[in-house]
Amino acid sequence: MSHLITILFGAPDMPEIGLWLFLSVASVSLFAVFIPLVTWIGSRQKEREAFYKADTIRRIAEASSDGAKATIDLLREENRMTLIKIREGLKISGVICIGVGIGLVAFLSRLVSPTVALCGLIPGLIGLAMLVYVYFMAAPVE
Repeated sequence: MSHLITILFGAPDMPEIGLWLFLSVASVSLFAVFIPLVTWIGSRQKEREAFYKADTIRRIAEASSDGAKATIDLLREENRMTLIKIREGLKISGVICIGVGIGLVAFLSRLVSPTVALCGLIPGLIGLAMLVYVYFMAAPVE
């Protein structure tokens, strides 16, 4: 038992083993317990939201013929808002990628050489492609 305590909490000839063991147990517990738990909680929340949404839409549709029309309008509006959120996300992502590309070109040209700095064009061109898609290629939102 004393040998195990010496290994866990360190000894004069092995001073870092206790810290190493603590950090390894902490990292294993993080990936084995915390991340799956958070994922499970998030999926349960999405499942509940989808259930209540479907139940609400079913009740509105069953209420009357006006309810069916209101349900269809509600679904169209939700679809339109989802498309708008996706477009806005692509716009922000494109601008961020262009900014990262410009920063990389400036940083690498001062740090290494101008030819290596051309690697910064990769995220910049990806951002440009995102913006071109959003403004010119994507179908308009109704």
